[in-house]
Amino acid sequence: MLESLSERLQNALKFITRQAYVSEKEVAEYLREIQRALIMGDVDVKLVSQLTEEIKKEFKEPREEHGLSLKDRVVYATYQGLIRILGGEKKELRILPHQLNIFVFMGIQGSGKTTSVGKVAYFLKKRNRRVGVISGDVFRPGAADQLRQLLEGTGIPLYVEPLGNSSVEVIKNGVKWAKGLDLEVVLVDTAGRHRSEESLMNEMKQIIDEVNPTAAILVIDAMIGQQARAQAEAFNKVAKVGYVIVTKLDGSAKGGGALSAVASVGAPIVFVGVGEGLEEFEEFDPVKFVSRLLGRPDLESIVARVQQMSKEERLRMQKIVQGKFTIEEFIQQLESVKKIGDLQALLSNLPGGRKLDKKELEEFMGKLKRWKAIVNSMNIEERNDVTMLNSSRVKRIARGSGTSEKDVRELIKQYTATKKAIRKMSKGALRKLPHLRF
Repeated sequence: MLESLSERLQNALKFITRQAYVSEKEVAEYLREIQRALIMGDVDVKLVSQLTEEIKKEFKEPREEHGLSLKDRVVYATYQGLIRILGGEKKELRILPHQLNIFVFMGIQGSGKTTSVGKVAYFLKKRNRRVGVISGDVFRPGAADQLRQLLEGTGIPLYVEPLGNSSVEVIKNGVKWAKGLDLEVVLVDTAGRHRSEESLMNEMKQIIDEVNPTAAILVIDAMIGQQARAQAEAFNKVAKVGYVIVTKLDGSAKGGGALSAVASVGAPIVFVGVGEGLEEFEEFDPVKFVSRLLGRPDLESIVARVQQMSKEERLRMQKIVQGKFTIEEFIQQLESVKKIGDLQALLSNLPGGRKLDKKELEEFMGKLKRWKAIVNSMNIEERNDVTMLNSSRVKRIARGSGTSEKDVRELIKQYTATKKAIRKMSKGALRKLPHLRF
């Protein structure tokens, strides 16, 4: 699906993530690659420009996202921007309870509308919905036969009338039929029409007025690219578009243009067709779609780090980087990097620190356990201000924690030295710490 666009976007990401240091020059080159990929994928230039500005802002903004590298932030801004272009979070076909839900399908001839009716019916049937289909296209003799073939063996009922009646009458009769069968959902196929064919568009308006559907579903061919916007806007004037289905996404180089153009008019894309068979049909999830486009196995972890870092954690990280942390926060940070690789990197950057062998690491882990017990034996005032720890307080804390006074003084010494050193550290030095990356 959209292999060419995906490959270009992935190449751009590889470029930025392989840089040892990211400056304005590297970001500019990265943005040129992203722009080239999207424009060649037929995405609207205005949308590409908006995404570019969002990524530039992420790079230039002086704020610090502790726990994230600048490269992570640039990648995440790209990811979020692409999701926005494609309509935001996943939307589903909303089926109201205790009533017949009527979904009228519309689109130009050849868009894959009739096939999409069959696919959606099959999709709902598999989810145990009582669903039926009305063949309301009285202009194309083969439409009813096509639906019969699609639904054969599925157990989905189909309403068809002999040629002669108007579409409006057939569909009105079909709705009565659906109510008689106590269906939850009925999908209405209509004649394909062009947005410039006034008589057919007027008929569509009559259908909408007579039936008062739960929602109108517009079917768009991915092959038309950015023209999807004009098509969606034209149909939206006749019947408010509630949902969109994009077909033939598997074989279109312009699929990105169709997806972004349709999403920009405000109607959510709920399904995409990726083949002719009933099974070759997917719910559209912008988040998963973008992840697949970018092809980053580590993208999920970057997103998780951004989304899961709570406000409290961000504030704690900020205090640590600024050298304003308490002795309790010092221990909490050491605990958060217990993983051997992270701990090695942290210890080697602490005052007097160096790379430790396995035995020394085990000894340090034991020391950390004692330090935690020492901090737990302090009262709130002592945790916030270790300068008040005189001999009698040290003795009390050692006794309460089951450690020695030497252990208590060693912790205070290490905490004080670390705090002082971090205040002097440049941002370049801090980048060496994987848990304090900028």
